[in-house]
Amino acid sequence: MSDTKVYLLDGGSLVIDGFHAFWNRGPGGELRFPCYAVLIEHEDGRYIFDTGYDYDHVQRVLPFEKPIQSKEQTIPGQLAKIGLRTDDINYVINSHYHFDHCGGNKHLNKACTICHTKELEACGCHQPFEHLGYSDLTFAPEIARKAGKPLPPDPVLDMYTPTFQTLTGDQEIAKGLWLFETPGHTAGHYSLMVELKNRRPMLFTADACYSQKNMDMMCISSFHLDPVASLKSMQRLKELAEKHDAELFYSHDPESFTGYQKDAAYYS
Repeated sequence: MSDTKVYLLDGGSLVIDGFHAFWNRGPGGELRFPCYAVLIEHEDGRYIFDTGYDYDHVQRVLPFEKPIQSKEQTIPGQLAKIGLRTDDINYVINSHYHFDHCGGNKHLNKACTICHTKELEACGCHQPFEHLGYSDLTFAPEIARKAGKPLPPDPVLDMYTPTFQTLTGDQEIAKGLWLFETPGHTAGHYSLMVELKNRRPMLFTADACYSQKNMDMMCISSFHLDPVASLKSMQRLKELAEKHDAELFYSHDPESFTGYQKDAAYYS
């Protein structure tokens, strides 16, 4: 691997109400939105930014979000489409630990997991209203057990002992891979910018901003820890995009997602 490549891994979709996607603005009604992971092939190794949701977990705990996910849309299925196995991934970067961003971590048991220090702390000690967001702790079985949250029967989890590397502040974790603090949605939320040789940098908002419409309206989602910090993080993303001439890639934007390159196609 020489020039950095970025692949978007389609993880299926979920449903929320429009008043949750656009807090107190709407319009209401069912809104189906995409979930995806980001694979970065870098000279220092292979990184995955977020891992989507686990279908069985959502069906068991949040069936009202009506998951649609084929076997091809799981992390193993998406990696197989580009000729990789789960053991080929060296690092997992989690923007935060809501269930729809960490559900595939358990498949990447050879990878070191990178996250914000505050985010890992929040998994075992979060606010009561964040309960469903942090409902999937399969990425960290030991934290789940300490928090008294039962794990589903799964032979993989009996053997899963992830290694964590926790960070604070903005960090360049490898050449051209930048993590920017964007708290508010959660306590330790990170957004990711990837610098590439042949195009503008790609700035992945994660859940600091769901969609272009959220950004245009400066309207956060209803799922947040601190609404004021959330708005400040959205403004920061706008400023970062301008400063670095970066293109914003949103986490749950049904309109933008149709134009993103997926499957074996990549950005470089």
